[in-house]
Amino acid sequence: MPHTPDWLADAVFYQIFPERFANGDPSLDPPGVEPWGAEPTRDNFFGGDLAGITQHLDHIESLGANAIYLTPIFEADTNHRYDAKDYFAIDHRLGDLGTFRTFLDAAHARGIRVVLDAVLNHCGDGHWAFRDVVELEEASPYVNWFSVENFPVRPHPEPNYRTCSGCYYLPKWNAYNPEVRDHHYKVARYWVEQGIDGWRLDVPYFINDNFWRGFRDVVKGIDDDLYIVAEEWRAPEQWLQGDLADGTMNYTLRDLVLGFIADRTITGTQFAEGMNELTARVPEGSRPAMLNLLGSHDTERLVTRHGGDLSALRQSYALLLLAEGAPMIYYGDEIGLEGDNDPGCRGTMPWDEAEWNSELLASIRELIAVRRSHPAFTRGAQHVVALSDDVVRLDRTVGGTTVSLVVDRGTAEYTVILAEEAQ
Repeated sequence: MPHTPDWLADAVFYQIFPERFANGDPSLDPPGVEPWGAEPTRDNFFGGDLAGITQHLDHIESLGANAIYLTPIFEADTNHRYDAKDYFAIDHRLGDLGTFRTFLDAAHARGIRVVLDAVLNHCGDGHWAFRDVVELEEASPYVNWFSVENFPVRPHPEPNYRTCSGCYYLPKWNAYNPEVRDHHYKVARYWVEQGIDGWRLDVPYFINDNFWRGFRDVVKGIDDDLYIVAEEWRAPEQWLQGDLADGTMNYTLRDLVLGFIADRTITGTQFAEGMNELTARVPEGSRPAMLNLLGSHDTERLVTRHGGDLSALRQSYALLLLAEGAPMIYYGDEIGLEGDNDPGCRGTMPWDEAEWNSELLASIRELIAVRRSHPAFTRGAQHVVALSDDVVRLDRTVGGTTVSLVVDRGTAEYTVILAEEAQ
């Protein structure tokens, strides 16, 4: 059985989109920065930075989260930074290596682990290697780091080079080139050496498995307790055979929970069958490493998805936070931030607590405390039973003890049952 980091069984993740979380150092603000709280667009900047995250670790800790997943933080041109220009440099609008180390040390001092985003399928068209190819064409020593059809390099009307999903400013790396693999593995090693606790793999399904086997060898060769989690929207099995990742982003669980609670497109029986089938598909050793989520930077906000029904939203959170796997909360969802999908889901975090939904926040804190209150909720085997079309029971069992969560979408209530040990 592959080794999965033991700490994941006790992990509760908090996802941060750094540009929109908190502006801790206005001196780093780019020209034309928008006022905090203005409407997010695909292109605008608000000045969120690493110092802002460091300054608000109290909030993350008080929520009960003990791990942070950061979307990209390396030098780039966009607010999302999935277009890296230099993988070895912190984006100048976020801070510098010293700022990052300060953040990392402060997080670790609180027992909070930090996972970074490995965007290795593509870079930005501002990356120094791609710029060299644009300038020198076939004479560039980096010409085979990418897949350019002919010269000159032409982004419009259609790129004449391979990209990520046809996006001209995201040239695709040639991962079959050993020099590219060497560069990427150096990136993995460098940030682990800075002290991070793992990597989230961005669109890993666009790169061949041999590349990721090498990536895993590099990372796990440093420390087996480093976490590798793959972005995956469909079937997780490919990543969970012990040679690629520890777990995947569990969008299948998201579909089931939201289908049952928010959309009411599936019955209790369908939900239970789907959850049990998902459990069966995931190898036992990988189950604690599944990164369970209901929202992310790639989905609409949870309050919006639930049509403002906070009772239903709390039920969805109960299923997320007490299910097997490591739950993840997307910044702002815990206080009721609204928004449609990108760019609406990437609004700024309000720091005036008068704007927060304190009832929702209290419910999430309580559920995380419940998760930690009994080992069955962190390390127990899971089975889901449908009691009716509207009522399901999620059981977690460890050492002969079963604890349960009963969710009734008809009454919009949930109940936690802490059963006595079977005699």
